[in-house]
Amino acid sequence: LPNKILYFMFSRSKTSKLSNSYSTMNISKSGYRVFSANSTTACTELAKKITERLGVELGKSVVYQESNRETRVDVKESVRGQNIFIIQTIPRDVNTAIMELLVMAYALKTNCAENIIGVIPYFPYSKQCKMRKRGSIVCKLLASMLAKAGLTHIITMDLHQKEIQGFFSFPVDNLRASPFLLQYIQDEIPDYRNAIIVAKSPSAAKRAQSYAERLRLGLAVMHGEAQCSESDMADGRHSPPPLSSGRTTSGHPGLELPLMMAKEKPPITVVGDVGGRIAIIVDDIIDDVEDFVAAAEILKERGAYKIYIMATHGLLSAEAPRLIEESAIDEVVVTNTVPHEVQKLQCPKIKTVDVSMILAEAIRRIHNGESMAYLFRNITVDD
Repeated sequence: LPNKILYFMFSRSKTSKLSNSYSTMNISKSGYRVFSANSTTACTELAKKITERLGVELGKSVVYQESNRETRVDVKESVRGQNIFIIQTIPRDVNTAIMELLVMAYALKTNCAENIIGVIPYFPYSKQCKMRKRGSIVCKLLASMLAKAGLTHIITMDLHQKEIQGFFSFPVDNLRASPFLLQYIQDEIPDYRNAIIVAKSPSAAKRAQSYAERLRLGLAVMHGEAQCSESDMADGRHSPPPLSSGRTTSGHPGLELPLMMAKEKPPITVVGDVGGRIAIIVDDIIDDVEDFVAAAEILKERGAYKIYIMATHGLLSAEAPRLIEESAIDEVVVTNTVPHEVQKLQCPKIKTVDVSMILAEAIRRIHNGESMAYLFRNITVDD
């Protein structure tokens, strides 16, 4: 009998230890970490705001460039069995930021992270999502690289084309910045009821219509802007193929194609009355601002007395701050998906709207397995 009692006590103690170890393992497995994959201080500001809202500390890691510009990532804590969120904002050095994200994801994958979710507010190469001449769809290539590196999910914001989500083999949550920009219009633009939403090109008309309908404002569309570099340009395919000796095109009438007329855009026109109104131009990306400056001049000529530009991603490359400062544009409002503190110092017309709240909430909901529908309420398909 004593032997049976001792055996029972030993077995119970062993079972208790096993159950405690399993519960500890489950607790650690249910945890999550938030890392920043940027090597520059300016790019980690958004990650710090997100972690402050979540009430967690930023994961311990070191991301740096070797003397030969190779990217190195050292993760300084255990990530085994956890959900890992990598926040990667894209600075001007786009390719370096992409390599930092890929190396960080692969490092976490090899360290047995359960799920690796990339938080990429501005998705790079999103403009290269269509086949152009003899080019390539670079956005599809980047999607394949991220999947190969180990990412299992992506949170992004206002993709340049919504069809980009189809390039990925894993879920993509494409959040919207429009609620924050609409709130800015209502709170910060005096007499916004006298405003009109403007699409600077027919391709942006659907987004502008979505803003106009929710603000109960009118809509104007600009047409006839200068031909952009993505349009039809001479690339050699318009030239006839070389003919071999003894052959003429008259011998092959079936191969003759009808002559294609060259596309020619009319002078810039504005469809809609902007006279005596506040013109608000909306778009998803503002990078090279020449088109926006030209649009502002036309709107001023048509009688608009104030001009605002609202965009999600403020890349503001090259001479953008100087051109904005010298233009008829009164204010440029962008979100903090891309760091642009230097540009703001150069041009006080640039204002920033913080979107860390919705990114933090998306992280929380994904980790807890909650529905994301709440973040898309009152969001239209064309937004």
